[in-house]
Amino acid sequence: MDELGAHAAALVARRPGDARLRRVGTSRGDTPLWLLSVGHGGRHALVVAGPHANEPVGGATVLRLAERVLSDPRLGDGTDTTWNLLLCLDPDGARRNEGWLSGPYTLGRYFRHFFRPGFLEQPEWLPDGAERAALPETRALLDLQDELRPFFQCSLHGVDVGGGFVELTRDLPGIAQRLAQAAARLGIPRELGPYDTLYWPTLGPAVYRIPPPRRGDLAAAITEAAVESTWFHPHRYGTVTAVVEAPMWGVTAVEDASPLPDPEAVLRAVSGTLRRDTRRLAGLLDRIRPHLATVPDADRLLAPVDDYLLVGPGLADSWDPDVYGAGQRPLPSLDTARLTALGISGRRVALRTAGLLHQLARAAGPAAAGVLSELDGLIDDWCADYVDGYRARWIPVARQAEYQARVVLAAVELARRYTPVRSRSGEGGWGPEAAVPMHTE
Repeated sequence: MDELGAHAAALVARRPGDARLRRVGTSRGDTPLWLLSVGHGGRHALVVAGPHANEPVGGATVLRLAERVLSDPRLGDGTDTTWNLLLCLDPDGARRNEGWLSGPYTLGRYFRHFFRPGFLEQPEWLPDGAERAALPETRALLDLQDELRPFFQCSLHGVDVGGGFVELTRDLPGIAQRLAQAAARLGIPRELGPYDTLYWPTLGPAVYRIPPPRRGDLAAAITEAAVESTWFHPHRYGTVTAVVEAPMWGVTAVEDASPLPDPEAVLRAVSGTLRRDTRRLAGLLDRIRPHLATVPDADRLLAPVDDYLLVGPGLADSWDPDVYGAGQRPLPSLDTARLTALGISGRRVALRTAGLLHQLARAAGPAAAGVLSELDGLIDDWCADYVDGYRARWIPVARQAEYQARVVLAAVELARRYTPVRSRSGEGGWGPEAAVPMHTE
């Protein structure tokens, strides 16, 4: 996190007339939240890096975007646009991932040092609404949205294993083609059926429309991308929000739309595996918990563990053709891409839980040595499944960031074509040129 700030400060020192760096808030751990602004245009684009603690690519992306805008006036002042780049929304959480950020980049190292706070401590979400935003990072972002009233907002996310995709609060016709071009040029697989967009409208290949905010339980919030979020807060200003996902380890099969002969058998296997893994991890937690009383900050690790152990069985039931049915939406058509994404997602829930438990077991010391050894075996086996079973391959950071930057630049260009309209009631709206039919499945 310090390195990001230092790079941004050096950029400002080099181009003081074109770039500014200011503190827009402070984290719970008293870490500054830095905003790098480039250009002097009257319209504002807001790009938020680091909304999730374990997804660091956005930091590299915003620095790349800043350099690109400074070197090409057509991207900034030439289009009356100021780029506002929030270097990291959750710097405290990101710091807890530093155990794997320096490499070597292996799945085992990543999951053993993985950290992502519990749902209620993730600053991008608004579980209680904007007026009751509890976290200082969340309040800082909301204040920034109200100050800038951006025509475009982008949240930079990373997929640990899978492919790239985009989620939009409003359609941007043409974005699917631009995403496909960037992905093909850089060798990034597109995810054609992410599990967190399972029931969302599809705007094009690997592009999904985020549904309007609604209340839901914790499991729905985690598995359906928590639409009660800061993504919708600036809609009153006519803002379109894009969530741009870039994979760290790519899996080619997530863009394979070919059918499988027996999709229900795959669903049963994925669901059964997730149930079995969740039960085993819950048993390991029971063995660790008595030894955590003296472990500093154990609650920060236990909160996401409890979330994942709650979500696991619910996910398994929602995918199992022998369980889901009465009162539940039917699953969309299941091809290789979607079934691969579901398999990866089930394994992800288990591996993240195992990684957090591994950190707790290490902190508990000799009393948890047996649990630590068992967790090491599980993590090794499950990571090998990603590599051998799903053919997961590491994507260099520079390619992740370049892909994400190209998608953001394309989205901003397309968003400029739509003129926000302010109604007399003060609600944001879009001009008639934005009324493009939405393609759904």
